Amino acid sequence: MLQRLLAPVFLAALAAGAPAAAQDEPALDRVIATVGGTEITLGHMLALRVTLPEQYNQIPPDVLFQGVLDQLVQQELLSQAHEGALSAAAQLRLDNERRAISAAEVIGEVTAGAVTDAALRDAYESEYGGTTDETEYRASHILVETEAKAQSLVGEIADGANFAALAQEHSTGPSGPSGGELGWFGAGVMVPEFEGAVTALDVGEVSDPVQTQFGWHVIKLNETRIKEQPDLDEVRGELTDTLRREALDAHVANLEADSAVDRSGSDGLDPALVNRFDLLEN
Repeated sequence: MLQRLLAPVFLAALAAGAPAAAQDEPALDRVIATVGGTEITLGHMLALRVTLPEQYNQIPPDVLFQGVLDQLVQQELLSQAHEGALSAAAQLRLDNERRAISAAEVIGEVTAGAVTDAALRDAYESEYGGTTDETEYRASHILVETEAKAQSLVGEIADGANFAALAQEHSTGPSGPSGGELGWFGAGVMVPEFEGAVTALDVGEVSDPVQTQFGWHVIKLNETRIKEQPDLDEVRGELTDTLRREALDAHVANLEADSAVDRSGSDGLDPALVNRFDLLEN
């Protein structure tokens, strides 16, 4: 909604080309405009500006300044024109917005100190320390329903038949059209019977029929490689997110343990009520 309201403001500002005077580090409480005695400050403008999508970075500062200011003036005019109490739906949205803003303040405080060089090193060691480089495998397979069919295919391959062509013709698995190619995978990705057969093969070798819960497989090991452990810098972003999430989860758990949280009001309610938007209109 905010972007839709801003659009005509920016179009008008572009037409007028009204510049905003440069200031040297003014305070956030610098009053930029008043509407019926209500002050609109630089702080209000920046609080609105920071919520705008990245595409607004392309707008010239003078146009953007005027557009944000006009938006706040319009909102204040409309707000002052409102008579009586807010509707129930509007008040509920206001309650949630206030709750979200307050929560965001705490989230920032809690997670700010969670990411330090020492914490990152410890997280890296916990996740990757002591582990060895992993062997990955690139294999192809032909999946059929019976052992006899699988054994027949093994014989054809031994006689010089093309593995990929046989997979395209006979395999019932989703990789059949691509010649049975499964791509790269590591330990624990495939079912145990399949993985055991792959790891026992030499590169270029074709297995005897292998039975799994999916049927009978003829497997060819195409290639192997060593997947080295990543450097800290490669996973810094991932570890940073983990540290922040863990700090926040721990803080929320402590808050809940020390608070009287009672969710029993949901007992017996139909979960489908969460989609009853029409109740807001009553």
